[in-house]
Amino acid sequence: MADPDALRARFARALEAARAPVTAPDPAPYADALLARWAEPQRRYHTLTHLTAVLDHVDTLAGYADDPDVVRLAAWFHDAVYLPDRSENEERSARLAERALPEAGLPDAKTARVARLVRLTVGHDPADDDRDGQVLCDADLAVLAAPPSAYAAYTAAVREEYHFVPNDAFREGRAAILRRLLDLPRLFRTPHGASAWEATARFNLRGELDLLTR
Repeated sequence: MADPDALRARFARALEAARAPVTAPDPAPYADALLARWAEPQRRYHTLTHLTAVLDHVDTLAGYADDPDVVRLAAWFHDAVYLPDRSENEERSARLAERALPEAGLPDAKTARVARLVRLTVGHDPADDDRDGQVLCDADLAVLAAPPSAYAAYTAAVREEYHFVPNDAFREGRAAILRRLLDLPRLFRTPHGASAWEATARFNLRGELDLLTR
C-alpha cells in the first residue's frame, strides 16, 4: 500500500538533493500535483503503488547510477501523464517535467536529463554507457520478475487499464509487447538486475505469451 506522506517526503528529498543550493520553492505543492496524477481513476497498474515500487527499486540500484536523485525524479515523472487510450504518454510526461522542474528550482541541465530518462521508458533500451538510464529502466521493469501471484496481479491490472480494448485485439497487442521485450538481448542492464531478475522475468514473459497465444 502506498503512503502519500512518505512519498511526499521522498520527492522533497530527491528534489532538494538535485537542485542548486539556493532559495527555491517549497517542494510540497509539486509533490501533491504529482501524487494527484498518480491517483487518477483510470489507473489500475500505473498507480501510487507502482510509483512506490519503482522508487524502491531505484534505491536498490542507486549505487549503479551516476546521479541517483535525477533518476528518482525521472521515476516520479515517467508515468505522470497516463491515459491508456493514448500513445504519447511518455512524451507528455517528459514535457510535464520540462515545465514543472525548472519552476521547482531544478537547473536546466538536470531537467533535461530527467526528461531524457522519461523518454527512454518508451523502449526500455538504454545504451551500454547510460548508467542512469539503466537504473531507471531496470527499476521500471522489475515487476516482470515478480513472484507468480504478484505477476498475475500485474497482468490483470494492465488488462483492467485497457478494458475498452476487445479481447482479441488486446491479446495481439500485448503479445507484440512481450515479444519485443523477449527479443531484447538483455531485459536488465545493471549487474543486480541481470543476476536477480533476468531469468525470472523471461520465465514470466514466456508464460504469459504462451497463455495469450494458445
